[in-house]
Amino acid sequence: GGIACVVTGQPFDTAKVKMQTFPNMYKGVVDCFVKTYKQVGFQGFYKGTTPALVANIAENSVLFMCYGFCQQIVRRIVGVDRKTKLSDLQNAAAGSFASAFATLVLCPTELVKCRLQAMHEMRLSGKIIQGHDTVWSVVKGVIQKDGPLGFYRGLSSTLLREVPGYFFFFGGYELSRTFFASGRSKDELGPIPLLLSGGFGGSCLWIAVYPVDCVKSRIQVLSMAGKQAGFMGTFVTVVRTEGVLALYSGLKPTMIRAFLANGALFLAYEYSRKLMMKQIGSY
Repeated sequence: GGIACVVTGQPFDTAKVKMQTFPNMYKGVVDCFVKTYKQVGFQGFYKGTTPALVANIAENSVLFMCYGFCQQIVRRIVGVDRKTKLSDLQNAAAGSFASAFATLVLCPTELVKCRLQAMHEMRLSGKIIQGHDTVWSVVKGVIQKDGPLGFYRGLSSTLLREVPGYFFFFGGYELSRTFFASGRSKDELGPIPLLLSGGFGGSCLWIAVYPVDCVKSRIQVLSMAGKQAGFMGTFVTVVRTEGVLALYSGLKPTMIRAFLANGALFLAYEYSRKLMMKQIGSY
């Protein structure tokens, strides 16, 4: 699921991070794509793909594992049997709980990904003199400058994004699946309803938490150049100096990516899960 998400959505994620961190450099998503291609070529859209793959595989592995555990916790809280189907709202709450665990593996890899994606703009703006475009050089730089805890820059803003965001993510996904099932079992849904449901869930997540993600990206990228203010300090600075709309810079590529990437994520997740269950059942 994580691999499908990255392969489908990485170019749009790169545009998102660039526009969030340096909104004055780009007039819009098309301008960002054109300039990126002219300056660094097609490979520029896939900067940070390795940490993005690690981030998505790690995050979604932990997320969906904990989602199952958190569903059982929700069943205990509401006092129902282990096999009872949860409502869409209860599934949304379970997804929100699960995201807190996924954040611990996501934050370090996402920091490396965001820095690689915005390295060109950091040099162009004069915030850093030089920066190497490899995963290892970014990892080494973080360890030398801030130690292991440096990988958790932006942890609070990542949590602020993930916990409410995944309530809407799983809530939107389950609500959409309920709509398409129309009284049938959700497990009987075909690939198109699953794609659309995943896309709807991803869109709900990003609409709900986009300003928080914008602040997170700035903290993780701009801390390369020196000490960066925390969540509230960065948030207030952006609003005062650039206006509220700066918090929504890069929203368009994000929404395109959210629909495509999360549709692919859930389609891959559901079908790989069914395949594994068949394999287990055959033994």
